[in-house]
Amino acid sequence: MDKKINQEGIVLIKHFESLRLEAYQDSVGIWTIGWGHTGNRDGSVYKGLIITEEEAENFLLEDLKVFESGVNSLVTLDINDNQFSALVSFAFNLGVNSLKKSTLLKLLNENNQFNCAKEFVKWSKAGGIRLEGLVRRRLSERNLFCSYPNFIVEKLTKDWENNYLEM
Repeated sequence: MDKKINQEGIVLIKHFESLRLEAYQDSVGIWTIGWGHTGNRDGSVYKGLIITEEEAENFLLEDLKVFESGVNSLVTLDINDNQFSALVSFAFNLGVNSLKKSTLLKLLNENNQFNCAKEFVKWSKAGGIRLEGLVRRRLSERNLFCSYPNFIVEKLTKDWENNYLEM
């Protein structure tokens, strides 16, 4: 039976995506609405489009099915719900293809979960620059993957790299 994202995974995605009820262009110019949704019933998000919070929730749940399916097809061993949900968040943000080509997935499928967990933060750059928001998201995904309580990273310490990159 295929796995589904758990509530913790949805909380993580919502925390980092933020709810926008009016269409906007993301950092690369893609029209987006809701919780990171880039298409609607007729396939388009456009300037001036406004939706309700309920519609945003429905879009998110529909969008997540694509990423759940992708993760289910790529992971070759049994993982727990938190691990699965962290991977869905990763794929939701970066795309299933990024997960597919990642060392993170390779290590996971080799049952090397310790080193797999260390790979999340390596995906925290945009345009070659490490971004604090992406670092916090990747560390939060790593924390959920490891089933840590209070998994969302709200703020980075000055020495975060010593604590996380050298694990």
